[in-house]
Amino acid sequence: MTAVTPTSTSDAPEAAQSVRWKMASAYAGTTPIIGPEMKEMLERIRTSSDGSLDIRFFEPGALVPPLEIFDAVASGGVDAGWATPGFWAGKVPALQLFASIPFGPAAPEYMAWMYVGGGQELLDELYLKHNIKSTLCMILPPEASGWFRQEIRTLDDLRGLKMRFFALGARVMEKLDVSTQLLAGGDIYPALELGTIDATEFSSPAIDRNFGFEQIAKFYYFPGWHQQSTWADVIYNLDGWNELSLGQQTLLTMACGDLVQRGLAQGEALQVPALEYFEGQGVQLKRWNDEFLNAYRTAWEQVAIEESEKDADFARALASLNEFRERFAIWRDLGYLD
Repeated sequence: MTAVTPTSTSDAPEAAQSVRWKMASAYAGTTPIIGPEMKEMLERIRTSSDGSLDIRFFEPGALVPPLEIFDAVASGGVDAGWATPGFWAGKVPALQLFASIPFGPAAPEYMAWMYVGGGQELLDELYLKHNIKSTLCMILPPEASGWFRQEIRTLDDLRGLKMRFFALGARVMEKLDVSTQLLAGGDIYPALELGTIDATEFSSPAIDRNFGFEQIAKFYYFPGWHQQSTWADVIYNLDGWNELSLGQQTLLTMACGDLVQRGLAQGEALQVPALEYFEGQGVQLKRWNDEFLNAYRTAWEQVAIEESEKDADFARALASLNEFRERFAIWRDLGYLD
């Protein structure tokens, strides 16, 4: 881990620290919203701290492969990581519920559970077991459901497909006889091009535009039932985090709070030009009918039961979220037009 050194000889317990850390990103710096916004946030942190907090952004794979960031941060081999909790499903299955959830809440409701309804405390507990401190740093609007080479007319058309899919949504697709694998963003296009996968989902239109999927797959399906909103977080090695002053910890937390609202605003605003671009490229925008959505929901209900039976933390987190949503429903139904 990069050293944290005092910049003052004061005996005060909160002596300023000079921090030079490395952040391993799962997302390329050019990936719309999640790349540039994080790099800008780190620059604002440097400026606001007069240079005493200097966290350097490293592109995917420059320090460690994206899917190895969790272990690298936990061990202290890397100071910080930028990803989504769902990437660590193989390590901590319950973390998937703090990234996105099939047929889950829209961003405002998800934020309410996280910040007020007990979600943050559960998330902290899960990470602390692995010597990691997490700071929620972005929430994104609904994703697309996926890119397909051919039109999907019936559920039978899904069977046998090889598809890149994320987190709990992948388990749902497997119930429908789709073979899934998780690939980092930069690995998806080559896999499509080589035929290693037949289809993919990745993110929202504004972010997908950066990857060129439309050059290979011309059928783009909505809605993203598997990710109606998605959290990303910065994870820090807990030992390094504890060496920071309270002021430095507060600055990092506040910077991420600011990025949550910036990311959501951009995430909504940038979808329209992206969709217009895809239409101009001959992409057909499709919406799943009720038969598909009902099949996905039924499969998700089965997956939720199975995952809860296998993992106590998953069951506890899902129960917390479901209870919050059940109570929240009266406000959702009365307060909103839709």
